[in-house]
Order: sequence, then C-alpha cells, then structure tokens
Amino acid sequence: MPIIVNLDVMMARRKIRSKELAEQIGITEANLSILKTGKAKAMRFSTLSAICEVLNCQPGDILVYESEVVPNEELASRQDL
Repeated sequence: MPIIVNLDVMMARRKIRSKELAEQIGITEANLSILKTGKAKAMRFSTLSAICEVLNCQPGDILVYESEVVPNEELASRQDL
C-alpha cells in the first residue's frame, strides 16, 4: 500500500507509550497497534485529529504517500514478454 504510517516514529519522538496514547485518544491498544503497523484499511478523521492533538503534530507527520513506481529495469523486462 502506498500509504506509510509513521505513528511509531512520532510516538518515540514525543516519548509516549501505546497504552498512554490509546487512553488519551479513546481507542483500544489493539486498534492503536493496527494503526501503527499500517494494517488498518481506514482511519476516522476524529481519531487522526485526536492523535495529532495529543502528539502535537500534523497529519503529514504521521501519514506519508509513496507511489508504487515500477523501476525502469523492471519495465524493460516486462516489455520483453
């Protein structure tokens, strides 16, 4: 998936543990773990807003888009097929 979740990085920078963040934003530690590992299919804006408020950061500090660009060498080999 081209969305990279850097929640664990921001948590480390702010020196906050998962249990503490989960309590402050009102979700379970299990659901926070799903967000941290990038396994979530969606995130509510209210949850994202609460995370940003607690961590004093912007959504772009947590979520990053990286396109899934195919390297030129791989494209060339595909064209040979």
